[in-house]
Amino acid sequence: MRLCFRYVVLLLTLTVACQRPVTSSKPYFPPKGDNWAHRDPAQVGLNTTKLAEAVAFAQTKETTQMPPDFSTQEEIFGKLLGPMPRSRAKTNGLVLRHGFIVAEWGDTRAVDPTYSAAKSVLSTITGITLERGMIPKITDPVANLIHDGGYDSDQNKTITWEQHLRQSSEWEGSLWGKNSDFVGKEAFGKGERKPRALQAPGTYYEYNDVRVNRLALSLLRLWKKPIPDVVRDELMAPIGASDTWKYIPYPNAVAEVDGNRLPSVSGGTRWGGGLWISARDLARFGYLFGRQGRWQDRQIVSAAWVKQATTCGTVGPDYGYLWWLNTGKSQQLPHPWPDAPTTSFAAIGAGSNTVWIDPEHDIVIVWRWHDGSPNELIKRVLAAVEK
Repeated sequence: MRLCFRYVVLLLTLTVACQRPVTSSKPYFPPKGDNWAHRDPAQVGLNTTKLAEAVAFAQTKETTQMPPDFSTQEEIFGKLLGPMPRSRAKTNGLVLRHGFIVAEWGDTRAVDPTYSAAKSVLSTITGITLERGMIPKITDPVANLIHDGGYDSDQNKTITWEQHLRQSSEWEGSLWGKNSDFVGKEAFGKGERKPRALQAPGTYYEYNDVRVNRLALSLLRLWKKPIPDVVRDELMAPIGASDTWKYIPYPNAVAEVDGNRLPSVSGGTRWGGGLWISARDLARFGYLFGRQGRWQDRQIVSAAWVKQATTCGTVGPDYGYLWWLNTGKSQQLPHPWPDAPTTSFAAIGAGSNTVWIDPEHDIVIVWRWHDGSPNELIKRVLAAVEK
């Protein structure tokens, strides 16, 4: 009888221990591959029922902007320059807490275009370029290093790397068959704009893929190798990303660099191509920024860069270095996620493709192909955080 009683006590002790929150002074980083550890939400301080309700909500919010066959692509964005997949996955995503997967829905391994979330990847590559000493100062004019004619004009010659990152460069020109003014129905679809007078670089914000594509070309000229190779070697491989992602250039986006014809990438999938990647690999990228640019024992990009890249500029919406912010400092779009901490930030692309990072709660949410209201999921996930 005494032995039986001891067994019951031991069993209860083990059960309670299994439900205790995970506490460790050493952060968890998932290994490469599919052995990414899952945790019961209760183990990492989340209410299991509320988190399940959040996931159930997300599963009902399929996007209506982008049909599964991408048949409206040219209607929305204009004439394609690069390829598009024949289909995409349904809405899918995952929630990380302390690096562990605590919720997952849909096909998170599907490799789909991530549209302008790729801009945050290009921003990170710019940070790595700066820290390698290839760019002396982020506030230097690009023309100091790039001499391909793209920065020779009076309008363009003072543009800095930082202004490209803040989408305030006002770069003027044509690249890969698209003009920076976005004028023309055939070229830009519903995204076409009325002509306007250009402003001085750094004084006016405009979300503009041609100008981000110009940034990508300038980075290519510094690295002297295709940016997809740089992304693989400097970012994706170190964080253990899968081998399924691909960064696809437009076929006509080719530049001569030191006698070699090299492909240049875009900052999105507006005109085809771009970064095609899974939700799981996007979650790794988001978690890297949640860990202040560090992955295990390697500082991939400095914590100082992470802070700088997620600091609001002086013009435009709540925007950093090709990252969307929630600081509330902008008059144009204060607090895009009103129920989230002001320290949270996100990579966002059409579709909607969202990688939201909350350093305060150590949470990352990736939500793809949803209806464009990430705050509605964010507030439900945060409601699951145990006080």
